[in-house]
Amino acid sequence: MKNSILRKMFLAFMRIHILHHAKKEAFFGLWMIDELKSHGYEISSGTLYPVLHSMEADGILISEEKTIDGKVRKYYSLTDKGAEVLEEVKKKTSELSREIIE
Repeated sequence: MKNSILRKMFLAFMRIHILHHAKKEAFFGLWMIDELKSHGYEISSGTLYPVLHSMEADGILISEEKTIDGKVRKYYSLTDKGAEVLEEVKKKTSELSREIIE
């Protein structure tokens, strides 16, 4: 039970992290898996891609296929709506973090 609750919480943080990186530059899924792993998130492509597709369906990410070294990869970047969502989330996260860390 504890693991399923933590998983739900961390998925929300993971989404924020995805928005943060999408604002900086377009990324592809495997890069994001490695990036999240560097922060202690052990996720598979079976977890990440549904999240990315959901965020794309919500209109906060957009994808574009690019061929690099003969490999077709889907690159994700932030939409204007995603940028607005990220700014609002940053404000709320900052406020809540200050409260729970004190």
